[in-house]
Amino acid sequence: MTKGTQIRKADYPFDSVFLDRWSPRAMSGEPITEEELFTLFEAARWAPSSYNNQSWRILYARRDTPHWPLFFDLLVEFNQMWAKNAAALVLFISKTTFDHNGQPAITHSFDTGAAWENLALQATLKGLVVHGMQGFDYDKARSALNIPEGFTVEAMAVIGKPGQKEDLPERMQERETPSDRRKLTETAFEGPYPQDGSKQ
Repeated sequence: MTKGTQIRKADYPFDSVFLDRWSPRAMSGEPITEEELFTLFEAARWAPSSYNNQSWRILYARRDTPHWPLFFDLLVEFNQMWAKNAAALVLFISKTTFDHNGQPAITHSFDTGAAWENLALQATLKGLVVHGMQGFDYDKARSALNIPEGFTVEAMAVIGKPGQKEDLPERMQERETPSDRRKLTETAFEGPYPQDGSKQ
């Protein structure tokens, strides 16, 4: 699997794990153990959250288990073409209220995103493929997985062992490389948002 540091160049020095994390699609089809998967969940567990509410919940299915078809059928056809070789499918949801007082937890999605990033970075450190996505049926996920009211369906992720890009459908192979990012000067602004229309 290509490392991001082989292709990406940062403008400022920082830890290479952030460059090495990207979203491959090529996976070998090999299984991962429950211990390997729960190492990733453990990393997600320690993400920061408002009032330590830990809004995120994680639903998952490992390949070759009874739950796998249920999760796999949620994916759009494009994602099914490559995710069929995954070792696990994961769904992130978030609780929209605080446990301690029942009031709206405004940052529930923000905090769940932090948990996802912890999981993704830990997967990178372990040499696993991890790919987050929105290409699935959100309404079907809610009903098929019995997600109660008061929770938001956030995103799915695919986890697996690295594979060969040549095993992907041809149209996906050229995209199987770490992507770049916009310049930092187009993302971070001191003071109010620029009003000249050049920073959209």
